[in-house]
Amino acid sequence: MPFISIEGGKMSKEQKEQLISQFTRIASDVLKIPESAFMVMIKENDPDNIGTGGKPLSSVMKERK
Repeated sequence: MPFISIEGGKMSKEQKEQLISQFTRIASDVLKIPESAFMVMIKENDPDNIGTGGKPLSSVMKERK
């Protein structure tokens, strides 16, 4: 069973539904496997739990605004 994993920031329910639908459709088209065979997992990451350049991502994002 093909498995698609996506990691990102906080998403709305509608965004998750769209990602699941579109990733599944495209992977099915490319791999010639029925959509029903795919599993999709979305992992939402809190910006406080990710670091870049020695700083939490939440701090970096605030600095960029």
